[in-house]
Amino acid sequence: MLGTAGMSRPRWRGDPESLLLVEDDAGDALLVEELLADSDIRTELTWVRSLAEAQEWLAGARLMPGCILLDLHLPDADGVTAVTRILNAAPSTAVVVLTGRAEGEAGLAAVAAGAQDYLVKGALESELFGRAIRYAVQRKQVEQTAADLQAGRLRAQENARLERGLLPTPLLHTDDLTIAARYEPGRAQALLGGDFYDVVQTPDGTVRAVIGDVSGHGAAEAALGVCLRVAWRTAVLCGTEGSDLAELLEKITVAERADSPVFVTFTSLTLPPDRRSLRVVRAGHPGLLIRSRGEVELVEPPGGPALGLGLGTVGWPETELPLPDEAEVVMFTDGLFEGRTGPGRERLGEDGLCELAAGEACAGLGPQDFVDALVDGAELAAADYGGLADDVAVVSVGWRKPR
Repeated sequence: MLGTAGMSRPRWRGDPESLLLVEDDAGDALLVEELLADSDIRTELTWVRSLAEAQEWLAGARLMPGCILLDLHLPDADGVTAVTRILNAAPSTAVVVLTGRAEGEAGLAAVAAGAQDYLVKGALESELFGRAIRYAVQRKQVEQTAADLQAGRLRAQENARLERGLLPTPLLHTDDLTIAARYEPGRAQALLGGDFYDVVQTPDGTVRAVIGDVSGHGAAEAALGVCLRVAWRTAVLCGTEGSDLAELLEKITVAERADSPVFVTFTSLTLPPDRRSLRVVRAGHPGLLIRSRGEVELVEPPGGPALGLGLGTVGWPETELPLPDEAEVVMFTDGLFEGRTGPGRERLGEDGLCELAAGEACAGLGPQDFVDALVDGAELAAADYGGLADDVAVVSVGWRKPR
């Protein structure tokens, strides 16, 4: 039986768009229809005579009803069993059970099993009936919202644990190194972006460091960044160096990326145990800063193209540079200097970043304070024009003691 109740009146916020009545008694079904007609609820009523018929109807419904009125005595189910089965078929729908005058305990048991309320047949009036349905629908919505929020919090906590686990822990064998880092993902509510970095010290005392940037900002780019970081660490520990390392990462980029336009820039450093020189391999990545005795220099060694551009084996040269005494090497991704700093298309740029690093706000700071001041200064410069929208990674490698 299909019918409408109060369809000429405006729908209240708490009115269910449709209501399913599961009732085997035609007289009681007619009573429910009359109560709806006399109430101010505007809804569409559907009547089925058994739990099996209700389950079949729900399975084929395009939209679930806002409320189900369920008789506790049906030909094929009764009591708590009926409530459990109907909730399994429509878990997001409010259920109000219909009981006899002497079945108060059965009604309470139904509520304990998941029903929102119970109504006693023969003791109903239209106002009470309509209010019970509205309250049941609203309580179910609040309950569902609370459950969704809790599930969202649990997912967010689990995602945060996973992302924190994917961030690198430097692999060091001596205590005279100073490693400072700052990571700011561009995606809202994320801990991990497409930028990546790592630092490894091999048994002979050589320090290897990498920083890279996967184009794009989604989860797939973040996953590729993690893949490349792990591959880089594995290759370094296996003795791969120089252009061979770049060629390996090129192959992995092409094989693992989800979308062919994605490309990757990176810089890989090798600092020998004597700390007097620095070997650099660059693939389309920005330069690096060298801090020494209060001076800051932007260095841009020769390099090859970004990975994944389809240029074949073009070569990525390894460049050796002298390293000043008490030097600190700072690598960064382009998100640090590409924020807008003016109303046009003015950006901080690498020269502006170098000026910021050499400025008073960063002067004399230790490694971690310097890294934080550099990022905070870049964010402040872009604050009035959208901030730093891209992923940002900064890594500083230095020594605790002078040579």
